[in-house]
Amino acid sequence: MARLVMKFGGTSVADIACIRNVARHVKREVDAGHEVAVVVSAMAGKTNELVGWCREAAALHDAREYDVVVASGEQVTSGLLAIVLEGMGINARSWQGWQLPILTSNAHGSARILEVNGAELVRRFKARGEVAVISGFQGTYKDSGRITTLGRGGSDTSAVAIAAAIQADRCDIYTDVDGVYTTDPRVVAKARRLVKVAFEEMLELASLGAKVLQVRSVELGMVHNVRVFVRSSFEPPQDIDPLSNHPPGTLICDEEEIVEQHVVTGIAFSKDEAQISVRHVPDKPGVAAAIFGPLADSNINVDMIVQNVSADGATTDLTFTVPAADYARARDTIASARSAIGYERLDGATDVAKVSVIGIGMRSHAGVAASAFKALAERNINIRAITTSEIKFSVLIDAAYTELAVRTLHSLYGLDKDQGA
Repeated sequence: MARLVMKFGGTSVADIACIRNVARHVKREVDAGHEVAVVVSAMAGKTNELVGWCREAAALHDAREYDVVVASGEQVTSGLLAIVLEGMGINARSWQGWQLPILTSNAHGSARILEVNGAELVRRFKARGEVAVISGFQGTYKDSGRITTLGRGGSDTSAVAIAAAIQADRCDIYTDVDGVYTTDPRVVAKARRLVKVAFEEMLELASLGAKVLQVRSVELGMVHNVRVFVRSSFEPPQDIDPLSNHPPGTLICDEEEIVEQHVVTGIAFSKDEAQISVRHVPDKPGVAAAIFGPLADSNINVDMIVQNVSADGATTDLTFTVPAADYARARDTIASARSAIGYERLDGATDVAKVSVIGIGMRSHAGVAASAFKALAERNINIRAITTSEIKFSVLIDAAYTELAVRTLHSLYGLDKDQGA
């Protein structure tokens, strides 16, 4: 017998028929003797509708009331699933974030989980065999008692945090895909589903464009060593053996669980990038701080940074990337600090994309990046900027070449060939 957390996203609970399908997945695990907590998202499209209502009510609205409204989508789903489960003869009860409680920071709309009390859930597992159906995406700020929300994809984070709190054997993230792939199968038809991915690799994949898991959920999994299993809710529930050691999906786990480590695990890409170049900046100490300090104060994340070597020792150029959504605000921020920076010209581009190569095997293999640069050059793909870490490197290219670059690199590292687990 195992203790499981099962999380279902919006497409998995899109309507009552989908919720009944989810209930059958839950029943399969309960019938196998497992203790189960379920975390649910709002029905597909519901959160967008609720956000739209807030904006329609007032363009500038109180973030605390925004959270009250948007958190209601998950409340509806948790109640409906509990009703369906009870109709199947399963003892189930719904829980809201404030009832456990899930305690968070006070950053309404993007709160971070600080503590989860899972004691009552565990007690009910033992005393009643009760399935807990928990509203994801939400918590409460202890000092005020007000509802908070965790940002887009926050139900993944809720699920992993609850799994850590109740010491679950595994946290299953059910979604509309059957696992994590070497890259987006819509771009590369030969992309393969990965059997296992290390936490560090998944953290890079999630932060660099892969949409399967929220970054914060992977961080929590890594910190608390919660094994996370990504699987499809659209697999027929009756076709899955709940006692199998290898059900379909991808296990996110500690690096030590992965026997055969490949040099490159996956290719991620993001078109939500923008490039800003600050031209002819005085080449002297303090200028970088004058540029990036105001951006940090405005909560604008800067990723790639390239500084050209100054030929005359007097001026230089600084190029960096920001999220496309922050492009206009970043330009305005730099422009307002022009007198302090002393630049001559400000250039920018939004037709760029970031392509990243990730793999824990890169730690012990030289020349991985060099072979990529050569392969891209042979395809006449110009690299605007490069950034690296121990287990990944990223290149900034023209957006028009994104798919060609991804296919080229996917083939270069043999990711379209079966490499086993």
